[in-house]
Amino acid sequence: MKLVHTLKHLRQHLDAYRHPAVVPTMGNLHDGHIALVRQAKPLGDVTVATIFVNRLQFAPHEDFDTYPRTLEADCARLEAAGCDVVFAPLEAELYPQPQTFKVHPPAVLADILEGHFRPGFFVGVCTIVMKLLSCTQARTALFGKKDYQQLMVIRNMVQQFALPVTIVGGETQRADDGLALSSRNGYLSADERQQAVQLSATLRSVAESLRAGATNFEALGAYSMRDLAEKGWKPDYVEVRRQSDLQPPQAGDKLVVLAAARLGTTRLIDNLEV
Repeated sequence: MKLVHTLKHLRQHLDAYRHPAVVPTMGNLHDGHIALVRQAKPLGDVTVATIFVNRLQFAPHEDFDTYPRTLEADCARLEAAGCDVVFAPLEAELYPQPQTFKVHPPAVLADILEGHFRPGFFVGVCTIVMKLLSCTQARTALFGKKDYQQLMVIRNMVQQFALPVTIVGGETQRADDGLALSSRNGYLSADERQQAVQLSATLRSVAESLRAGATNFEALGAYSMRDLAEKGWKPDYVEVRRQSDLQPPQAGDKLVVLAAARLGTTRLIDNLEV
């Protein structure tokens, strides 16, 4: 496996390949990231993982400075998974000057749910993903379904810009008790880790109600938020949305339940397609 830190060396190394399959990450890797790397292997002629903690998608009060940087351990896991190239640039390499050109996704998709509670988040996501796709000359890029809205925003961006990239979603990887794997799970105390499974349990409960014929989507979300709050969470949203565009659903639509809530100081997100 080749570890490179500069665009020059990345492009030199990838020059011999025609179909890079790329897994963009912020590092501190877990089994969900590794599953994406393994999924990428047969989809290209070289498998590339990028590791970059992107300042543009963090608000001033969020955890950019404390986000775990674990490059050595990450590289060991990636090499064991069969990754060919790791691109881990310094901030000055990707942002040698202020990033004044940015990608602004449409408000109807990007200012709801996560975008409502994290203003500007998807501008940062789209800008760095566009840049990484360009840097790696990706022909396939893989993103986890745990970040459901992010996956949808990126798919729409690639489509509208006619980029020659196929976006592939990887299924959410979960711990044995159902908790969605996330780099931020490491922030949880032992007691909080035991309570954290309540978020995925809430999604399953809503899904069961939907399968049983429930159609009052707002009431389901409101009840779930009250239930989480009574258990000590600070929920941002529990919403039933249409899978295709995350808008309020109509009869017959395929559905997805999405939730975000804070347990202690840790904000967790999860979703479940129905």
